[in-house]
Amino acid sequence: MVSQKKEPVRIGFFICQCGTNIASVVDVEQVARQAATLPGVAVSRTYKYMCSDPGQELIQQDIRDQRLNRVIVAACSPLLHEHTFREAVAKGGLNPYYFQMVNIREHNAWVHTDRGEATRKATALARAAVQRVPWHKPLDVKHVAIAPNVLVVGGGIAGIHAALTLANGGKHVYLVERGATIGGHMAKFDKTFPTLDCAACVLSPKMAAAGSHRNITLWTYSDVIKVDGSVGNYKVTVRRKPRYVLEDLCTGCLECINACIYKEPRFPDEFNLGLGKRKPIYLPFPQAIPAVATIDPETCIELKTGKCKKTCVEACADRQAIDLKQKEEIRDVVVGTVIVATGFQTFDPRKVPYYGYGAYPNVYTSLEVERLVNASGPTGGEIVLRDGRRPKKVAIVHCVGSRDENTNRWCSRVCCLYSLKLAHLIHEQTGAAIYNYYLDIRTPGKHMEEFYNRICEEGVNLIRGRVADVYPDPAPEAEGRLIVQAEDTLMNAISRNSVDMVVLAVGLEANPDAQNIRRMFNMSCSNEGFFLERHPKLAPVSTFTDGIFLAGCCQGPKDIPDSVAQAGAAAAEAFALIDKGHVEMEPNTAYVREDECSGCKSCMPLCPYSAISFESEKKTAHINEALCKGCGTCVASCPSGSIKQNLFEDDQIFSEISGILAADMPQIAAAEVVAQPPG
Repeated sequence: MVSQKKEPVRIGFFICQCGTNIASVVDVEQVARQAATLPGVAVSRTYKYMCSDPGQELIQQDIRDQRLNRVIVAACSPLLHEHTFREAVAKGGLNPYYFQMVNIREHNAWVHTDRGEATRKATALARAAVQRVPWHKPLDVKHVAIAPNVLVVGGGIAGIHAALTLANGGKHVYLVERGATIGGHMAKFDKTFPTLDCAACVLSPKMAAAGSHRNITLWTYSDVIKVDGSVGNYKVTVRRKPRYVLEDLCTGCLECINACIYKEPRFPDEFNLGLGKRKPIYLPFPQAIPAVATIDPETCIELKTGKCKKTCVEACADRQAIDLKQKEEIRDVVVGTVIVATGFQTFDPRKVPYYGYGAYPNVYTSLEVERLVNASGPTGGEIVLRDGRRPKKVAIVHCVGSRDENTNRWCSRVCCLYSLKLAHLIHEQTGAAIYNYYLDIRTPGKHMEEFYNRICEEGVNLIRGRVADVYPDPAPEAEGRLIVQAEDTLMNAISRNSVDMVVLAVGLEANPDAQNIRRMFNMSCSNEGFFLERHPKLAPVSTFTDGIFLAGCCQGPKDIPDSVAQAGAAAAEAFALIDKGHVEMEPNTAYVREDECSGCKSCMPLCPYSAISFESEKKTAHINEALCKGCGTCVASCPSGSIKQNLFEDDQIFSEISGILAADMPQIAAAEVVAQPPG
């Protein structure tokens, strides 16, 4: 073994002006001068943009010329640029973990207005880093092989597009959808804005491609129930619910549905939002993928009582595809990455009772109207009210469950445009007069303004004002009609309009089980309940858990083009990770000093990543570095202090605290330490 030469610590201190982000509040020149006087600091410099190529080259040149063996950069958030500067340090010939970053932008310049106090704080933070960095040790990035398969959770348009992108690139994809068919909300639409092309014509080919692709294992009527492991090696457990029709034997002939003992549909059709009826055995819609019938155990006589004539079984005697004793299956798969595309739910307007939804039969949600105007819907595309009339006057109420302090404060992005689309479709089919009640019309995006102008030219009445009440028209001759009362802010008057039909443009919300999914995949949620991306600009499809990516409306409200674009981006991120062949693991993991461990096991249930196991032979705890994320929970909880963590050793932390407090302490920076040999 070649002995390493002990050399005095030589620290390079570099402070970034960040344009005026930092320099306008912090006197960076004064901080640099103060840092130059600290023990062990060999060079102290300022630069306008340290993260730029010239700034990084400055660090590398000083490492070589000044024989630096420690580097400190005082700049912005480590989340943004710690990796950048570690790479620069490595290119200069040092181990990248001989680097320490000080956040004087978010933690200082952006939260203070007193220049003198901000400068004093920056100086204290610099002193803390100078006291800490001599205790740093050379660490190595570990590589873990990555499984080449991908899990896509959710079979809407985003999940389908992500799965097809990866499958077409030669990766095997497990596409898991909780419903009986893929397609998501888009499958319920009639036409899409701004081109008004048929939603099914766009979606159905992609659904069929996903259902028949050799690289896609499609599991519908299924749920992810457990996720273990880490990036590159996620162990996922999927529960496949029984549909009592065997997918590999069913041909989609639908004879079983025709033969059902119920001659007429009797039960509410979930796909048509209860506007139509279905039998206990049903296909959600004609283009469903897979084209396999499903038996509802809640309404099937045989599954409930065991006293049915089983006419459906007789109709399928040749294929024997119906298995009324089918049980749920548990499947375990290993994947390298996961794309979460679990979608959204629409706002329930019953939460706003003055709109009359659920109380008055002729008040509909926008999604219900989508089914009414759809040729495959419960009325065959005819807009017929629940009382059998065709509407002659229709009110469309915008921002129901959006932009409202009492419900949801955010804009759902798509409501204005789909309201204009529905205005066009309703007018086109019925010739009815349309009244759109809006707060503001928002039509961002390519060709959206042209679509807005087109709808305006068709004669749609746009009334600016929030609807305050919807109630029955008291006039004797107006049976079934409703009064829509609103404040017309352009006319500065109260408007009362008698209409036949009210359409509520409901907003988009996070799914009710988003918190369960978040915990399962160890993700974060925003205040609104949508899944949180790693960075809104630099990492909009990544999460804080490596290898987990987001696509579609589970991350926030968006239209179809944006959902598809984000799905493609998520697929590209997963593709790049898999093609690399391995995952680089940060070395800031915890480890156990076996000679000090008492084997009490108190750390095991506390680890949120299940990274700690017990070695019965040694009677000590063991930490799996591939699973450990360096959260430090076990380190803080270990009663014997036998668990330590790289980059957060006691000497490092105590020295940093001492530097912040400017307390008297030994001249650590002047001590003899082992320096990393060049190269």
